Amino acid sequence: MKRSKSDPPRPTQAELEILRVLWQRGPSSVREVQETLAASRTAGYTTVLKLLQIMARKGLVARDERERTHVYRAAMAQEQTQRQLVNDLLERAFGGSASQLILHALATRPATADEMDEIRKMLDKAQRRSSRAPRLEWIAPSSMHWGGHWSTSSGRAP
Repeated sequence: MKRSKSDPPRPTQAELEILRVLWQRGPSSVREVQETLAASRTAGYTTVLKLLQIMARKGLVARDERERTHVYRAAMAQEQTQRQLVNDLLERAFGGSASQLILHALATRPATADEMDEIRKMLDKAQRRSSRAPRLEWIAPSSMHWGGHWSTSSGRAP
């Protein structure tokens, strides 16, 4: 599936690490991001600065230039970015099959009991939503009509 120009850019692994810091800390200076990253890996100040500048050009972060020290914040919420990445993976690797994505995810890394409970709740919620949605049905042509038509389960044409 080809991405449209209006789709936000897909962050790289290094950019995702910076976004995680910004989602956790909130708006932060380059120094604050660098110090947080340095706790888990080597991250030089100039490297973090350059990445944040690139991310600002790509629209992944927004920069507040009102103060002498620029402060960066994530341009999109964590959930929105995660949804975008999962959708991209779903289309590219699994041909749009959510069940294949979930099966592979669970086969790769088993879920905890709490995660399984959360998955069950999400499945129940999705099932309730889909059972309320009108279903499309093909109405076969009668002997008096040449062609059939689509109708919703409520009887209205879609």
